[in-house]
Amino acid sequence: MKYVIKNGSVVFSDGVRPCDILVEDGKIAKIGENLPAEGEVIDAEGLHIFPGLIDMHVHLREPGYEGKEDIESGSKAAVAGGFTQVCCMPNTNPVNDNAVVTTYIKYRAEKVNLCKVNPIGSITKGEKGEELAEIGKMAAAGAVAISDDGRSVMDSKIMRLAMEYANDFNIKCLCHCEDENLVDGGVVNEGLNSTITGLKGSLRAAEDIMIAREIALSESLDIPVHICHVSTYSGVEIIRSAKARGVKVTAESCPHYFWLTDDVIRDFDTNTKVNPPIREEKDRQAIIAGLMDGTLDCIVTDHAPHGKKDKQVEYSLAAFGISGIETSFSLSYTKLVKEGEMTLSQLAERMSAAPARILGLEGGKIEEGGVADLTIADLAAKYVIDGEKFVSKGKNTPFNGTEVYGRVAYTIVDGDIKYSAK
Repeated sequence: MKYVIKNGSVVFSDGVRPCDILVEDGKIAKIGENLPAEGEVIDAEGLHIFPGLIDMHVHLREPGYEGKEDIESGSKAAVAGGFTQVCCMPNTNPVNDNAVVTTYIKYRAEKVNLCKVNPIGSITKGEKGEELAEIGKMAAAGAVAISDDGRSVMDSKIMRLAMEYANDFNIKCLCHCEDENLVDGGVVNEGLNSTITGLKGSLRAAEDIMIAREIALSESLDIPVHICHVSTYSGVEIIRSAKARGVKVTAESCPHYFWLTDDVIRDFDTNTKVNPPIREEKDRQAIIAGLMDGTLDCIVTDHAPHGKKDKQVEYSLAAFGISGIETSFSLSYTKLVKEGEMTLSQLAERMSAAPARILGLEGGKIEEGGVADLTIADLAAKYVIDGEKFVSKGKNTPFNGTEVYGRVAYTIVDGDIKYSAK
């Protein structure tokens, strides 16, 4: 298969330039101006061409919770959101704590054949925090990292062993950071709004203590570690300080943490219930600053689809999570680039290059000879988010009615057009 993408603005790591791209046999064969038309032509006039977006933190729910999402529906939602690769967390049923489940996920993704799906294995068996999972076997079967996402590994000795074993297999621990004893059933940020609503709060310290522990282990062992979905201003400072002294720590955050504050919980909308919780304005500003200066390496969605029955209950009983894979690019572009000071190259770094680099994945850049994973977007396109129109089974979003810019026009995986807005 051979075709040329013409008249587009290509987002490179060092800036944006008008270029044509020749795609042949799943690779970027040539990049240049005024390339001759070979095969079909995609006219990208007025559009921007990004390296294929990579989301290193999603929940596809399969196996076990297919009513919320499955690999097919999640992959369809991913390509609609511009993502050419996703990495799925292990809190399925059964938990992805062995090579059999890892292999199943890979097999299902290949059958679906939309975006690339990279399984993340669990750190401990059943995500119970008591005994290490089959890390080596999962890595051999295709797991790109390990995580007990949704739960912290509270036993520091087990966490140390996990980091050492993972490092032996050249994969990383992705750490959900919350001290479960301090969280103590909290469902929102502890502060003014938890007092006003009467909802049980969770201290920033619950997150910060575990961030500090993972960094202390990383520094002592000289082993890389990755911090998931950072939500606190103090957590950003802990990570910034660690990076300044050379600790091998990377970190991520999500659009809901740099768009929202916990004022949104006053309406008791359960679509605002996430883990860790949405916090205050100083936290929101710190997340933006951390993404701007690289303290936070990447933007992820923590895509957590749920059915309406999981959300249409009392706030304290509702499931945690936001369905975010279809809105992440628009929310990130609107808030950080259009309304902020982030460049398009920096956005591509946070949403593509950094996840690829952290996990050792193919892609993340546009270069001759590289894989033809591309996201083409109309940055001038304005629309209003409507969760009921999501491709995902999960319609749970706190961004209903939010006006954003940047609509995905094409998602191309290994040279094949997997999504077109036309």
